[in-house]
Amino acid sequence: MTKPYPQEFRDDVVRVARNREPGVGLDQIAKDFGIHFTTLYAWMKKAEEQDGDQPATTAAASAELREAKKRIRLLEQENEVLRRAAAYFSQAHLPKMSYPLVRDLADDGIPVTVTCRVLKIARQPYYRWLANPVTDAELTAAYRANALFDAHRDDPEFGYRFLLDEAREAGQGMSERTAWRLCSQHGWWSAFGKKRGKNGKKPGPPVHDDRCAITDEHGRTRHAFTAGGPNELWVGDITEHWTGEGKLYLCAFKDVYSNRIVGYSIDARMKSRIAVTALNNAVARRGNVTGCVVHTDRGSQFRSRKFVHALKHHGMVGSMGRVGAAGDNAAMESFFALLQKNVLDRRPWATRHDLRIAIVTWIERTYHRRRRQDALGRLTPTEYETIMTTSADQAA
Repeated sequence: MTKPYPQEFRDDVVRVARNREPGVGLDQIAKDFGIHFTTLYAWMKKAEEQDGDQPATTAAASAELREAKKRIRLLEQENEVLRRAAAYFSQAHLPKMSYPLVRDLADDGIPVTVTCRVLKIARQPYYRWLANPVTDAELTAAYRANALFDAHRDDPEFGYRFLLDEAREAGQGMSERTAWRLCSQHGWWSAFGKKRGKNGKKPGPPVHDDRCAITDEHGRTRHAFTAGGPNELWVGDITEHWTGEGKLYLCAFKDVYSNRIVGYSIDARMKSRIAVTALNNAVARRGNVTGCVVHTDRGSQFRSRKFVHALKHHGMVGSMGRVGAAGDNAAMESFFALLQKNVLDRRPWATRHDLRIAIVTWIERTYHRRRRQDALGRLTPTEYETIMTTSADQAA
């Protein structure tokens, strides 16, 4: 059974179809993206219903009404959390701890998930706190931190020694070392002090071994990006480009076997979700990927817990190169160089929407189906996969 296309891919195809040039039919758009005409027509019709251009079906209207009711109830819960939080934190005699408020709201029927999202706190520490009551030492530390925070809020120019004096006057005595530790943990520094930025911070350690490196007899390391079949080795990376509205980021994964871009995601922010979405889109279009090696650099998006979890969920194997070594991911850098020359630098881009359409169109229509490559025997990635897969099936 054929897997459904990723939602981001559907949206991009609809965008291209809506912005097509005069004289270009939907059948040509469908051919460029490798889908059936009726499939594209159904996607266009569904998009029009969602945009309100056509009356939706009764089932769709009912689903929309249910979603509206759920959203209204969620907004009511969030407003209740904000109201209770404002009253709770305005009581000066209480330590500024959020967990008791979360517990009280849960007793009144507000889900813990909603409260933690509104207050921007993690759930797991709350559950650990709920299982283990606060000790006297932790309560004392909370009172001390609260006194230091109140002093810092009133006088942001004070250093930790002056904050300590203010806290002592408020009845929360402590040593200078304790005051420095609490201020350091929370970043309560003097507004006139030196900046404590993260410039020069070393990249994080790799979460995967480098599975593409080969060491010769002289001890020199090089990378071999080769694969004997599809879904054996993917390489991935993220690139960015400026538009009139700000930066636009593209995360893409390429199958080394055919040089085909098996999945990608485009977003205005470079968070871990762009890498996870690109990987999920690739898996949705490729099918069985168990055991496939995914090679990336040491970017924080690829070292994130969400991305590592996605690899394990799909049964894939991670691989990472060295820091500051562009050659360790040369297979992906070569694709981005082509994209830069053929799309990104061709002209200034006023909006993210225009650049997104240009990127998607060039990948699906030009790179996949029209641009022949010497490494593939002067075939396109689509032709190469079709011919080689068919030959392998016949040989089997």
